[in-house]
Amino acid sequence: MAKEFPKDDIETLWAPWRVEYFEKEPRNSDFLEEAARASNDAAHFVITRRKNAFLMMNRYPYAVGHLMAVPYHKTADLAALGENEIVELWNLVTHAQTLLRATMKAQGFNIGLNLGECAGAGIVDHLHVHIVPRWSGDTNFMPILASTRTLSEGLRALYDKLIDAQAKIGLAKGGRT
Repeated sequence: MAKEFPKDDIETLWAPWRVEYFEKEPRNSDFLEEAARASNDAAHFVITRRKNAFLMMNRYPYAVGHLMAVPYHKTADLAALGENEIVELWNLVTHAQTLLRATMKAQGFNIGLNLGECAGAGIVDHLHVHIVPRWSGDTNFMPILASTRTLSEGLRALYDKLIDAQAKIGLAKGGRT
């Protein structure tokens, strides 16, 4: 006789930092634009600012360490960006990879854009590039069986680590990050 799955023994999952996710309904659809204009980067989880684009943490991450490279130019269309904006956006993607390798020992990445609501864009009118760190064996049964994603680190603690790593990388390169 096959042993029954002990669902009652493992039903509770404690992830108190996730309360931010549930209390934020409905979500602020202007958060990218607000972060672009903000002067308090830590309040908006902005890690790096460049002339045409910036790098920030995702408040509702797919996985811990999920970052986004965002152009200041609010558009849904990649073709509307100028060459300098595109170059800077992708330079921030590579910078994000460097930071995530240094702070989280990321072994791989999912990098991409969701353009249009039918493609899964949560913010349809302001494109952004997702940088999601990955590790060998990092997928598990939780999303499949429980429709739940677990995140092992809080946003503020990770933000502080990323800022520290960026400062160290900047000093090692002898200049601006």
